[in-house]
Amino acid sequence: MESQVQPKLIIHGGAGSSLHGKGGLEAVRRSLHIVVEQVYSLLLCGKTASEAVVQGCQMLEDNPRFNAGTGSVLQSDGQIRMSASLMDGTLGRFSGVINISRVKNPIDLAQFLQSSPDRVLSDFGSAELAREMQIPSYNALTDLRLQEWIQEREDNFKSPMANVVAEPELAETSNAGRGTIGVVALDAYGGLSAGTSTGGKGFERIGRVSDSAMPAGNYATKEAGVSCTGIGEDIIDECLAARIVVRVADGMSLKDAMQRSLTEAYQNKRDLGAIALDASGAIAWGKTSEILLAAYHDGDKIGDTLEWTGNELIGYC
Repeated sequence: MESQVQPKLIIHGGAGSSLHGKGGLEAVRRSLHIVVEQVYSLLLCGKTASEAVVQGCQMLEDNPRFNAGTGSVLQSDGQIRMSASLMDGTLGRFSGVINISRVKNPIDLAQFLQSSPDRVLSDFGSAELAREMQIPSYNALTDLRLQEWIQEREDNFKSPMANVVAEPELAETSNAGRGTIGVVALDAYGGLSAGTSTGGKGFERIGRVSDSAMPAGNYATKEAGVSCTGIGEDIIDECLAARIVVRVADGMSLKDAMQRSLTEAYQNKRDLGAIALDASGAIAWGKTSEILLAAYHDGDKIGDTLEWTGNELIGYC
């Protein structure tokens, strides 16, 4: 394959209601920018969009600051169950795992399933696949997440969900978080891919399924790719990722597709965010929540959305 276009990249580490203090903001910024820098260098070296997306998701899953992989929130029974998906836009192929436990990087299983005839597996199937892949058992629990769960248990699990990041100074209240991580990449060959991973919303009913392993929350075609974050049920109700991508495929610009889709979500009182790329290299992001933890590389420089607190529903470049 010959290089055709300037690679582009955008990632997110969740959404929420506030970032608490400059120290917290700068810590999140450093974490996101490191991922963008390293993953973008892979795209410049000729890696495909899917390869870059998987690497970016792995790095975000490994950072306990974010609710995916290490640092995932606990469900109501005190267990960690994670979900992740990958969609290769060039192949038009979606794969994912739902409510898997005891693995370090759920995105690895989603990547493996890209070449499988059975491409979305639930908890038992995902666990069996991990054994077949000889993935070592891994405990994703952190002390902060355990203390958070213990505190919620004492309060009879009244919070609708856990914090977006595993640092006390970053969240004002226990329901401030909308925790997911995601990566969308455009490679030098014009290929698009999207990946999304989450530990869930925390304290949820056993068996609850996140949008992160559905096309509602993670979708890509040859025309565009989108990864979502926020309240999973709201994202599912909007079918947000697929809605944005289909609008681009039908001829709408990425900016207009994001604007219309986020406007609809706002009118429907949804709480969510999204990051997106299209085949032309346009980058866009949107939110109905107050904060979107996103960073991107536009081909020249790294930027982020951490201090974007205006009333606009979308941003783009």
